[in-house]
Amino acid sequence: MASVACIGECMVELRQAQGGASAGQGGGLYSRGFGGDTLNTAVYLARLEVKVDYLTALGDDALSDEMIAAWMSEGVGTRRVVRIAGKLPGLYMIQLDAKGERQFFHWRDSAAARQLMNLPETDELLNSLMSYDIVYLSAITLSIYDAPGRERLFAAIRRARLLGTRFVFDTNFRARGWPDRDIAREVFASAFAVADIVLTSTEDLLALYPGESNDQLMARIPAPELVFRLAEPVSLLRFPGGTSEVSAEPMSKPVVDTTAAGDSFAAAYIAARLAGSDPVEAAQAGHRLASVVICYPGAIIPGYAMPPKKRHRPPVSRQATK
Repeated sequence: MASVACIGECMVELRQAQGGASAGQGGGLYSRGFGGDTLNTAVYLARLEVKVDYLTALGDDALSDEMIAAWMSEGVGTRRVVRIAGKLPGLYMIQLDAKGERQFFHWRDSAAARQLMNLPETDELLNSLMSYDIVYLSAITLSIYDAPGRERLFAAIRRARLLGTRFVFDTNFRARGWPDRDIAREVFASAFAVADIVLTSTEDLLALYPGESNDQLMARIPAPELVFRLAEPVSLLRFPGGTSEVSAEPMSKPVVDTTAAGDSFAAAYIAARLAGSDPVEAAQAGHRLASVVICYPGAIIPGYAMPPKKRHRPPVSRQATK
């Protein structure tokens, strides 16, 4: 079975409860959950019947225990999770506007996940990457490590690619996670140079390269396979042998919350590619799942709301020692 390693950080999520804010007041009731961009992708991959492990660091606290139990209940593998005594997970809060667009506030400077590239277990963890068909991470993942940690990770990815592992980079960009945009641009360039598949958007890239055209933005990315999501529900694709434009089907329900739209798109795209679909079919699958996810509050929709799984061509998986 094809397998994916998702690398990143899961945090405690506080979300304003429906009707929780009092009129004219800034307070209100909040519900507590767990979330993070690559973790959301891992959950949707598991729901799409892809074997997936989540690679991160957590504390030895009760909240970290709850996280692991929740991931296991979704079918996400936890054998690569490192526990650090005395540490805690990070925390973030979501506020939504009337259109369902979200704003994030983070408290994560001392979170356990930030130490993942600097632990006694790090070498073993990084060496395991070569046993996966795909390694997936985002720019948010890269933003939580220091420069030596990022280079350590990139070096491990380069080694894994020599044995056939593919690296999928999602440009999920959050300016608050970076000291400045120049450092972010340097790290993005390093990720682009080693990636086999890049999933990106005008929202992400225009924040780093303001004023550039779509063609200019796409030209910055040398990866052989590129999915470039526009502001409207359309993706421009570039892949060996061609290019294409894929539009999402018209929405039949109102948008409630755009959280995890990109994360779910990434999961459906990766799952379809692993199952033998071409990039166009995979982008259609990505749009299809994302259009369902944004009709529900929160990053992870109820299991019953998942769209029917479409049949793909038989998957091609590497033979590797797991």
